[in-house]
Amino acid sequence: QVLLVESGGGSVQSGESLRLSCAASGYTHSSHCMGWFRRAPGKEREEVAVIDLFGGTRYADSAKGRFTISQDNAKNTLSLQMNSLKPEDTAMYYCAADLRRGVSWSERQCVFGYWGQGTQVTVSS
Repeated sequence: QVLLVESGGGSVQSGESLRLSCAASGYTHSSHCMGWFRRAPGKEREEVAVIDLFGGTRYADSAKGRFTISQDNAKNTLSLQMNSLKPEDTAMYYCAADLRRGVSWSERQCVFGYWGQGTQVTVSS
């Protein structure tokens, strides 16, 4: 059974930093993609950062220059370093994984089929 468990959330002041972690278990192969998403109250879920099998990354415009996604394949851990946090970063943050294997070039777009329960990040001004 695949499990994704987030940790590291909390309440911080504007300008401070947090590091989120996602511990993945229940599989031994490399993920095709892993990502961080967030949902703020009253808003739709949005993609924050994604890392693919080859280490390529992409970020939401709101995260560029402030957030860094990384993956430790040996430990099956995904991280999100968040610096210079703003009140608008307040949200529930979710870890997600695309665990497809043998993905063809035409199907390379990430499809996140596994999700964690989330960790709350609250940034006050």
